[in-house]
Amino acid sequence: MIAEVIVDVAAYPIDRPFDYAVPIDWEHVMEPGLRVKVPFGPRKVAGYVTGIKEESELDHNKIKPIAEIIDLEPVLSAELLALSKWMATETIAYEIDALQVMLPAAMRAKYEKIMTVIKPEELDDAFRSFLGNRQQVTLKALQDANLLNEVKKYNKLGIVEIDTAIQQKTKMKKVRMIHVPDAKQLETALEEAHPNAKKQQELLRWLLLHPTESIEASKILDESGVTATVLKSLVDKEIVEQSQVEVYRELESPKMQDSGKPEQLTDEQQVALSAIEQSSNKNIQETFLLHGITGSGKTEVYLQAIDHVLKQGKEAIVLVPEIALTPQMTARFKGRFGELVAVLHSGLSAGEKYDEWRRIHRGEVKVAIGARSAVFAPFSNLGLLILDEEHETTYKQEESPRYHARDVAIWRANYYQCPVILGSATPSLESYARASKGVYSLLTLSKRAKNQALPSVEVVDMREELKAGNRSMFSLALAEGIRERLVRKEQIVLLLNKRGFSSFVLCRDCGTVVECPNCDISLTYHRASESLKCHYCGHEERVPSECPECTSEHIRFFGTGTQKAQEELYKLVPEARVIRMDIDTTNTKGAHERLLYDFGEGKADILLGTQMIAKGLDFPRITLVGVLAADTSLHLADFRAAEKTFQLLTQVSGRAGRDQLPGEVVIQTYDPEHYAIELSKTQNYVPFYEMEMDRRRQLGYPPYYYVTVVQFSHEDVLKAADYAHKGTEFIAERLSQGSVIIGPTAAAISRLNNRYRYQSLIKYKHEPALIPVLQQLLKHYKTSWAKDGLVMSINREPTSIF
Repeated sequence: MIAEVIVDVAAYPIDRPFDYAVPIDWEHVMEPGLRVKVPFGPRKVAGYVTGIKEESELDHNKIKPIAEIIDLEPVLSAELLALSKWMATETIAYEIDALQVMLPAAMRAKYEKIMTVIKPEELDDAFRSFLGNRQQVTLKALQDANLLNEVKKYNKLGIVEIDTAIQQKTKMKKVRMIHVPDAKQLETALEEAHPNAKKQQELLRWLLLHPTESIEASKILDESGVTATVLKSLVDKEIVEQSQVEVYRELESPKMQDSGKPEQLTDEQQVALSAIEQSSNKNIQETFLLHGITGSGKTEVYLQAIDHVLKQGKEAIVLVPEIALTPQMTARFKGRFGELVAVLHSGLSAGEKYDEWRRIHRGEVKVAIGARSAVFAPFSNLGLLILDEEHETTYKQEESPRYHARDVAIWRANYYQCPVILGSATPSLESYARASKGVYSLLTLSKRAKNQALPSVEVVDMREELKAGNRSMFSLALAEGIRERLVRKEQIVLLLNKRGFSSFVLCRDCGTVVECPNCDISLTYHRASESLKCHYCGHEERVPSECPECTSEHIRFFGTGTQKAQEELYKLVPEARVIRMDIDTTNTKGAHERLLYDFGEGKADILLGTQMIAKGLDFPRITLVGVLAADTSLHLADFRAAEKTFQLLTQVSGRAGRDQLPGEVVIQTYDPEHYAIELSKTQNYVPFYEMEMDRRRQLGYPPYYYVTVVQFSHEDVLKAADYAHKGTEFIAERLSQGSVIIGPTAAAISRLNNRYRYQSLIKYKHEPALIPVLQQLLKHYKTSWAKDGLVMSINREPTSIF
């Protein structure tokens, strides 16, 4: 028997299965999806069995045997193995990367050099003294003890052997359990106990008072008050038995409570649910775009659709874009489905993720909820996949393999012939265009679930505030609204739309933003060179000293941070209790949930944060939402800038007035006439979609074209530019005339970690040669250019072109 193994080495010549002989004793347990240890060159590495065959094209004498089997059961199903092959091709990545991304980090291999003693009698006294009773020791421990020279000498003489040990990064959690005999045996032991063994007698009496078959050793010690030595003496006398038992790590239960009762559906919700159930009953793959305004009850549709597939004996995956949404979502799903829910997101420790993954793998749960990587949850009978807030860019992975969770979800749904729901109040243009063409099925929820009115929205022109002498970051309307809510004991959400790294140059008198003459995209301010650059066509100019429109001298780059906003807020309303949510305050474990729980419990009046607070939050006492600077994302050097701004403003507006109390939104901007801001006032998606699509068609951007970015980086700026030109020529010569290649130009962040970055943009409508050409380029890069220090990356359908 021959096993085809993908080895844990990410390098181009190795990106293929290698043949290994399966020892006869293991033939009955060997199957695809197992992890194994195999000899590879001079060392042993981990690998994944992807296929089994009877014969190999290689000479049988050259085929090495598998060294060890890591798993008893396959960790990857036939479906996930097929998915990894598809992903490696689609994202132009190594197959090992595609396989690794499907498993929790805890299961990836940890390599360690180990020295094993073969002839202990030939070691000198000092070395033997260091070893003690050990036969094996890590090379790191020997290095720390300055014994590497001796090890080298012993290794040459065959006295010791050096090998690579491969372990998982995280082990199963085990606890010591004490197995207690029946009361009769305990009473006999108590009678026979030595009169001086007072503590043993005390422990035996405690066990008689607490009858149980087995109990954690730590619990006995805590509650009985005896020492570990006393318990050990009962084990040694075989009065009680002990064993190591595997347990799951306890996840913190969501503090936010949910009743768990299904809600009465509106007519629109019922129509949407019926369509999804019908598709599920027929066992056909169908992708639904559930376009529902904020507060329209999309989550209730998800819950009842999941309930339907669970009754059919199937499983469901629910993806949310950000960890900040997970506590509230988890509370709702656990309220409804209890212990059948597993949670997978980046806020868990490696061990917790590993345990949740094993619960899914063993079939102990039926619903997985989590961020992007939860799309790989190892279910074997999927009935439904859901992407909430499907427009979010966090569903795209930005390192290899650069997959989009939506594409993976649709692939898995095709495999299991089940529906996919893409839910959003502001769908991505690509998804809505597919729904308009009938590729997806469009389901619409146009009214809020409890018939609440949408919040009233006021757009404040900050140019007028400036003219009136208000230099604060809070307009008079927003400042007044904050004071009113504090008096009424209602809550406020303030969004500082700090998204992206760059600042743009804006006239504070007329609102003009300096734009590229060729691209209809704002120029990015570069402080180091005091220049403005376009990251699409390479146009560059000096920062003007006065506004090109109104000649005002009030022209400067624009940008601020959440900490500064918090300071200003305390000056405005010193009595306010403020919770700040940004990357600094949420970088510790459980911080998101703790902050949101405190806000939900009324321990703060104002929640101030970045876009992580803009969506998914559902608190009844929020009646005012303020957007401090709507322009920050509107003028990023990105063709999706208007779309992202409209989505963010619509989402954050939807946090207000979700219960009985009416909501109000104040949007502060220097560009109140912009269609993205104007149309977000009424959460009017379709007119925005039509205007934005018209603009994209004129400029030749997605969804009218597909886009791929090829980036080249090097420590030497001339080499980076040279390789970028060579790579672009290589592509241009091999693609059809219908494809457009822009570049190479310097990337938006032209130097990162002391590496200069150039990139080319490929735009195409239909290009069958694209993947083969990019794979050829990758091969050329790996076998030749990489040796010179070049790093090249290929990103198909990037979420932004930075």
